[in-house]
Amino acid sequence: MRTPHMKRFGLSVIMALVLGLFALGTPAHADTPVLTVSTDKPTATPGSSVTLTLTFTNVHDSEVRFVYQSIQPTYPTTQVTGLKYAFSSCGGSVTACDTGLTSGLVHQSVPVAAGASTTVTLTYDIAADSACGARIDFYSYLYYEFQSGAASDSGIYGVPGNEVVCS
Repeated sequence: MRTPHMKRFGLSVIMALVLGLFALGTPAHADTPVLTVSTDKPTATPGSSVTLTLTFTNVHDSEVRFVYQSIQPTYPTTQVTGLKYAFSSCGGSVTACDTGLTSGLVHQSVPVAAGASTTVTLTYDIAADSACGARIDFYSYLYYEFQSGAASDSGIYGVPGNEVVCS
């Protein structure tokens, strides 16, 4: 006959094992953001350029072997009449880059070792005859593969833009 004391002990062991499994499933760098983004200036004028810096950090315990990232304008940005801008260049740790009119696409250099980071820049030019008094904001879709391609992750991240001010 089992005693209540033994049942409690068995329950404690099971709970400890479950908590241990959750701890093992946590990425090595759980507090580190996967993507950080900055802009070189909070405001710009028609005729100027703005550079976005996007840093991808591998938060997993295995190397990342594929990174795809797109930059798209937010819906409010697409609704501003007369706002004219276009991505013109990219740089940094990229293997491929497409700078479409109002969006950008980069394939970051891989592999990215566990805990390591890679940084790319995207520059957009605001047309000299662009409307002012409006914001240009973006979002980024990020997709990457790790564990030799057996696992992947993706997400949508806000990208700070800037206020286009009249000069």
